[in-house]
This record gives sequence, C-alpha cells and structure tokens, in this order.
Amino acid sequence: MGIFSRRQSATIEPTQAVGPRTPFPAAGATGVALDPDFRALTGQWTIDRPHSRIGFSVRHAMVTTVRGAFADYDSALYFDGAQPSQSRAELVIRVGSVDTGVEQRDAHLVGADFFDARRYPEMVFRSTSTTQEDAESFRMTGDLTIRSVTRPVELQLAYLGSVLDPFGYERAGFDATTTIDRTDWGLVYNQRLEAGGAMVSERVRLQFDISAIRSVPPA
Repeated sequence: MGIFSRRQSATIEPTQAVGPRTPFPAAGATGVALDPDFRALTGQWTIDRPHSRIGFSVRHAMVTTVRGAFADYDSALYFDGAQPSQSRAELVIRVGSVDTGVEQRDAHLVGADFFDARRYPEMVFRSTSTTQEDAESFRMTGDLTIRSVTRPVELQLAYLGSVLDPFGYERAGFDATTTIDRTDWGLVYNQRLEAGGAMVSERVRLQFDISAIRSVPPA
C-alpha cells in the first residue's frame, strides 16, 4: 500500500502494543522518480491496533446510523516508495470481535443471520493493485472475502503523514473508505418496516483509520 510520500517531525503518545508482525516479501522497485522521503518509507509495515480502527457504519430503520468496529485482526503491509504500484496489503479480521456498543446486537451480527462466525470466523482483504492519484491520495483495489464469498472492492486512501515516536517506532497514518452492498456477500437478512423500507440498509460503509508501524527496520 504505497501511501507514504513525505516525512514529518513530531512526537506522539507512547504505545504499549502493536499488531502481529507478518511481513510480505519485498518488492523490487523500478525507476520511478519520486520524493526521497517517499523512498525512505519503503518496507514492511503492520497496523498498530491500539491506535487504529477497522470500522463500519450502516443506516438503521431508515433514520439512524449504527457504527461498529472489529478489535481483533492481523495485518501485513508492504509500501514501495519507488514504485507505488508494487505496494500491497493483507488484512485478516476475526468477525467475532465486532463491537457496536450493544451486546444483543453484536450477538446477532456474529450469528447465522449475518457473519455466521462459527462457520466463517474470518473475513479477509487482499490487495490486487495500487494506483497513485496525487501526492497524498491513492486507490487500492483488492479482493474482500466474507462467508467464503470473494468479490472485488476499491478503497480510497488518504495519506496523513509520518512520525518517529518516543520508543523509536517509525509510523505513518492514513484513512481509507469504501462502500459495499452486503448482499453481494450473502448478508441478506433484513426486516421490512410497516411504513416501507428496510430495517438495515444493504449499503455498508467501511472505514479504516490506520496507524502503521514499520515492522522491519530499513537497511
């Protein structure tokens, strides 16, 4: 996921834990002329879970919005600052970790009507291509698998900057969003309202607020 194009000097609050460090193999760069700071961030990264959010929002009963997030996931990222198209990402999410702030609703989501976590405990995103749109915007296409159904999705990425924290971790941040139709993945459960419309919208907005940490120090 080649989304880091500039370096900023800053300090941030300390972190005590980061997500699992499962790197991709390095990708070879070709002769693309880019900012030197962008090249300096080439390497393997992982998502720092205590400072990140993998979330979603969906319209409920036609008039309100329910928001939730997943607390348990693994990540493996590779950023290529010389050739952004070679950047890639993988995210494995345990659906049983969903949290919308209402225990009864969370139990319904992990049940057979929605994620069916006993049969399909994970959903997975694996990137297939990355395109740089401008200095701080990127588009990443990938395959999203939910309930053993795999379909392509496209993420819009916004680069937020990079810092070196007090513990020596090099980290960078970005936001990513996309909107999907949940029925494309077999999530078809719904209830019809007496006045018309559905209890739960078929359109779901996925939101990624990411603080990524370099998992292997640069050579």
